[in-house]
Amino acid sequence: MISIRPEELPAKDNYKLLTGTIIPRPIAFVTTLSTVNRVVNAAPFSYFNIISSAPPRLSIAVQRANGNMKDTARNAVERGEFVVHVSNEDTVEEINKTAASLNPDESELDLTQLHTIDSLHISVPGIKEAPIRFECKLEKHITLDGEDGKIVTDLLIGRILCYHIADDLYDQNKGYILADKVKPVSRLAGNNYAKLGEQFSIKRPT
Repeated sequence: MISIRPEELPAKDNYKLLTGTIIPRPIAFVTTLSTVNRVVNAAPFSYFNIISSAPPRLSIAVQRANGNMKDTARNAVERGEFVVHVSNEDTVEEINKTAASLNPDESELDLTQLHTIDSLHISVPGIKEAPIRFECKLEKHITLDGEDGKIVTDLLIGRILCYHIADDLYDQNKGYILADKVKPVSRLAGNNYAKLGEQFSIKRPT
């Protein structure tokens, strides 16, 4: 087995090791609303997961670019709200287009065939084509420093105010999400993604 200390590697190699080993990673497709001109910014993030279920919280880590906050992080912090969408096979091609680098006053959605839909409890719109979306209120913003003491990451912790789930994906009697019908996609390394594969069950010890 190879043993490597992170400080012996350049940042690029640490990135390759992390994104190549912590797989698959769910993809949060996030919309925010600019406080300057109300343009809708949209971008995918794979540093994303659940924080808690009571109350429901999720986290998104947004890496800074040359020390500058990305539009998503800045808008979420300034406005205090955002929408997270589950990425699936039907939307991933369009979502990928929003990873382009644009000016803050430009909307990445203009590069896609996606459409917005009003949220019920926040001012930020969601994406109509997404099978599942979460309206979120920013509960905490944490900055993380790099080795030089400069901020490199904005960690957003959001509290879910409302779930929106397509009718055919939800078993209302059991309260279950039908994963096969969601057709989720996950991030691997490089330009690679994964679909939901074979499922199996293991009983937990009592």
